Amino acid sequence: MTIYALSSGPGLSGVAVIRISGSKVQEIVKLITNAKLPKPRQATLKKFSKISNSELIDEGILLWFPGPESYTGEDMVEIQVHGSIAVVRAILNELSSIKNCRLAEPGEFTKLAFQNGKINLLKAESISDLISAETEIQRQQAIKIMSGRSSDKFNSLRNKLLKILSNVEAKIDFPEEDLPDEVIKNIKIDSEKVRKEIETILNDQKVGERIREGFKIAIIGPANAGKSSLLNYLSNRDVAIVSEIAGTTRDVIEAHLNLDGYPVVISDTAGIRESKDEIEKKGIKLALKKAEDADLNIIVIEPKSVDFTGFLNDLISEKSIIVINKIDLGYKNINQQIKKFNPIFLSIKKETNLDELINRIKDKLKNKFVSSNEILITRERHRQSLETCVQNLKNFEEKNSQDDFDKAAEDLRLATRHLGMIVGKVDVEEILGSIFNDFCIGK
Repeated sequence: MTIYALSSGPGLSGVAVIRISGSKVQEIVKLITNAKLPKPRQATLKKFSKISNSELIDEGILLWFPGPESYTGEDMVEIQVHGSIAVVRAILNELSSIKNCRLAEPGEFTKLAFQNGKINLLKAESISDLISAETEIQRQQAIKIMSGRSSDKFNSLRNKLLKILSNVEAKIDFPEEDLPDEVIKNIKIDSEKVRKEIETILNDQKVGERIREGFKIAIIGPANAGKSSLLNYLSNRDVAIVSEIAGTTRDVIEAHLNLDGYPVVISDTAGIRESKDEIEKKGIKLALKKAEDADLNIIVIEPKSVDFTGFLNDLISEKSIIVINKIDLGYKNINQQIKKFNPIFLSIKKETNLDELINRIKDKLKNKFVSSNEILITRERHRQSLETCVQNLKNFEEKNSQDDFDKAAEDLRLATRHLGMIVGKVDVEEILGSIFNDFCIGK
């Protein structure tokens, strides 16, 4: 099967790139150009015509990449034509008329690259992340993963487990052979080293996931304190309805922002107060849940609503910024207890001290999440595999200490498999190779 798709963005553009990959690429090129294939990897000017009547569609550049030395590992071409909707549609229509040539599914070119061994799963994911990156910090993280740092680390850990497993397998399969005491001792030492290394990787405050998905900020506080106005100001548009009527916001309203390079998902929530309205009560419950799950809470209050006997006292923590809004209405009689929490006094209406709030938000994010440590985990999939690997290693260590080698080996196999799942490499034959290379069995 041969696949094709528009690889550049849809709509009007100076240039449009159409990618084709598969066994019929050479035949397709001859059909739409009425000419032989150009030299590989050399941009060549070509006329692209309709197959049925040779009517000219457009003139552009053709790049020919013979497999397996191509992005997908198959024969592949890229066609660069003028970015007209009509031109692109005409070429895609011609491709669709060819037997066993179909429109590619989302991500299918990269999927082929993975299946043909051109890239691993981590690189495939980082390509997707790079395309989706909206901020500089997201771009930097995607590039680091693409460079292979994470792959090298996980492959190194996996190779260490394969080495340990080869020792355990040798002990099981050849019990009459005496393995050196040092080898037996190293099984325990090396497995613990790998487990502790993985545990260190897991203890990363989920920075990678937060950068990729966006730092979660919840705006919470009593009704009519100015939460929706703050969301609109930070978003620079009217995201939420603003009204003098208390309780206007009942559901959670989210906006994705680029806050000076930091990807942020900021949520406006229902005003927290005593209510008999069932819908509003559900909104308040959602607000408290958002506050619990958020990386940072902005607690918005006004001078008359400073009350430490209720929700406010429960929500104040290290991940909170307290904002006292409406200072344009006066705040001389404010509760003095609030000052020990270093609040920010501002007026959203008059746009007073909002720059101070933004700087405080950036400082909180930077201090809590951005560190010099290398980021290795960027998705929940990675974290789950590593957590399962750690548990398997703990099971292995327990059974190995009891000389239950058969069951211990199975736990080690599972640990190795889960590490391999991160980069998309699971091959039990590597264990046999390690045994033969390291032990020279049969010598």
